[in-house]
Amino acid sequence: MKFTAAQIAQILNGTVDGDATIEVSQLAKIEEGTLGSLTFLANPKYTPHIYTTQSSIVIVNKDFEPESTVHATLIRVADAYQAFSTLLDFYNQQKKKAAGVEKTVIKGDNVSIGSNSYIGHYVVLGNNVQLGENVSIMSHVVIEDNVTIGNDTVVYQNSVIHSDTSIGQFCVVNAGSIIGSDGFGFAPKEDGSYKKVPQTGNVIIEDHVDVGANSTIDRATLGSTKIGRGVKLDNQIQIAHNVEIGQHTVIAAQSGIAGSSKVGENCVIGGQVGIIGHLKVGDRVKIQGQSGVTSNIDSDTSLYGTPAINFKDYLKSYIFFKRFPSIVQRLDALEKNKDE
Repeated sequence: MKFTAAQIAQILNGTVDGDATIEVSQLAKIEEGTLGSLTFLANPKYTPHIYTTQSSIVIVNKDFEPESTVHATLIRVADAYQAFSTLLDFYNQQKKKAAGVEKTVIKGDNVSIGSNSYIGHYVVLGNNVQLGENVSIMSHVVIEDNVTIGNDTVVYQNSVIHSDTSIGQFCVVNAGSIIGSDGFGFAPKEDGSYKKVPQTGNVIIEDHVDVGANSTIDRATLGSTKIGRGVKLDNQIQIAHNVEIGQHTVIAAQSGIAGSSKVGENCVIGGQVGIIGHLKVGDRVKIQGQSGVTSNIDSDTSLYGTPAINFKDYLKSYIFFKRFPSIVQRLDALEKNKDE
């Protein structure tokens, strides 16, 4: 597919600075662009590449002011990063989407599949599965009984959706993810062994949620584990039973949230963060990577460290952490001089 700068500017509600008739047929990184490719500049550290890129078109912020000659045609928009994301969505929509049910699919009773949906090879659909319109279920996915999946949702290869799970519209479940597995519930017995506590609840995932590859969301012991609208989960994330995550919260890879904790809306949680069970994390909380959260967190707080403390306090303290050996030497010297 080929698009002119003028067509792209119309899609993005932008303005053309240069040749409006120039065409592109592929996307590229700004440092790797070639003739006929389109790229974007959003991060200032990549600015030097705009003067050397061979890309035909570059999407930039409307206030971008070049310091030397730029050979590419520029499309100026309010937010280059958001505009490029919009363009990627548009590009994907132009691709021919497969539809229909492959012959190798195994279906249970009372299965409903909406129009323009695709069910890939060796998919297993349990009883009472309800799939919306434009749903894509890729090969080797297992969907158990009483699962509902909303319109325009994609479930990628080798994922398992356990019984009674509800997934909303425009969601993405990436490859190898497990939704609705048993929560980690075991009651200690007098002899030192453990009795498994039955996990009788389910998982509810609202609209526009992305679940990263090889992530796990456990079903509730009672009630529901809930993932709010617009939540974005990176790869290899563990969400335990009865956890609730508020809308538009983002969580980076390898983080884990223990049972019954509640995370608020619009939070940003870095990679490898651990949150212990039965806590409440407020709205708009920012937790730096590899932090350990062991107590309730108020809204509009930034944290760092293990156990996590106020982000600015941690940075101030870290100055002394690094100097601690020399501080101890000075204290020892002072003690020695005092004794003498």
